[in-house]
Amino acid sequence: MQFLIDRLPETAETFTQMRASIFKDGALDQKTKELIAVVSSVLMRCERCTKIHSQRALDNGSTKDEIAEAISVAMFISAGSQLNWTDAYNDIFEDSDEMA
Repeated sequence: MQFLIDRLPETAETFTQMRASIFKDGALDQKTKELIAVVSSVLMRCERCTKIHSQRALDNGSTKDEIAEAISVAMFISAGSQLNWTDAYNDIFEDSDEMA
């Protein structure tokens, strides 16, 4: 993020403030928010984010088993999304015996 700090310091500061406003205890505690961030990072395929938020989850009381389960939820959603992202499957497999 150094390029942002160097070239757009106001934007970098706003990003930092956004993080601070989100990652504080509220209706959800920090541990839960970091587990959500781990899952989101996995789904966004951000390796750096996954590492950072996994460590922060540990620092906020998560266990490695909790992180693993959270990642498995992301894996399930990712797999399921591939089955449901389009209605084309219905068109392809409708009357599939006739297409063969």
